[in-house]
Amino acid sequence: METIDRTTRPHPLLHGPERAQLESWLEFSRATLLKKCSGLTVEQLKQRPVAASTMSLLGIVRHMTFVEQIWFDTRFAGNETVAYYVTHDDPDAEFNDLDGASLDEVVTNFDAACARSRELAEGHDLDETVARVSNNFSVDLRWIYIHMIEEYSRHLGHVDLLRELIDGSTGY
Repeated sequence: METIDRTTRPHPLLHGPERAQLESWLEFSRATLLKKCSGLTVEQLKQRPVAASTMSLLGIVRHMTFVEQIWFDTRFAGNETVAYYVTHDDPDAEFNDLDGASLDEVVTNFDAACARSRELAEGHDLDETVARVSNNFSVDLRWIYIHMIEEYSRHLGHVDLLRELIDGSTGY
């Protein structure tokens, strides 16, 4: 894979049950991330156009893969997971070590983490709390959906700025 080729995304629901709306906004956000990275070369995806930051478009895709793993697989389901990029020695490796996986692997890992998140949440009530409490911080599945939407939204703002600095593209 030389570029990401995801040019479509689902539209979030404008009305309907709470669960369906939360899921639709999360799916919209996941698809938007890859859509905003589409068409760029690997070298462009690795660029860090803000001198004071280690953020890159590729790093953000890798980071969101990690976030999917942490909240759905580790925290909600209580599973022991092996993070694709983060290491004990470098907890920010998803941003720092951009050569550790090919673009195809990064997109495959992202898709797999999202699919696993969907699978783990399916059939569970929004009021169900996490299996793994961390630092006395227990949340329910509803909170995880809201947090994930917020996390994607924040990083999609970063993506907009990075993409504009890389090739001038805005607003799609």
